[in-house]
Amino acid sequence: MKKLIVIMLGAFILSNTAVAKPDKEKGHKSLPPGLEKKMERGQQLPPGWEKKLEVGKPIEKEVYEQGKVVVPVDDKGLLTIEVGGKLVRLYEATREVVEILK
Repeated sequence: MKKLIVIMLGAFILSNTAVAKPDKEKGHKSLPPGLEKKMERGQQLPPGWEKKLEVGKPIEKEVYEQGKVVVPVDDKGLLTIEVGGKLVRLYEATREVVEILK
């Protein structure tokens, strides 16, 4: 009986993680629907989006994908991208902003 309960509990936990939305990250908000549509069409982000850039916080996935790699990943896992005229240094794995260069 205990084995059955453990198996059912394990299956329940695994099924909940499989149903979670993959794009959502803890503490990370996506772009508003209008900006997402612009990104899908390949249009530039409007001025003001860079106000969301904060050292220590992850850059939004959509903004990261629009960026152009300027300095490839180094041995520390850092890379520099250019997005909308701004140079941003961040960790590749987490997209956490380390430095905003210009």
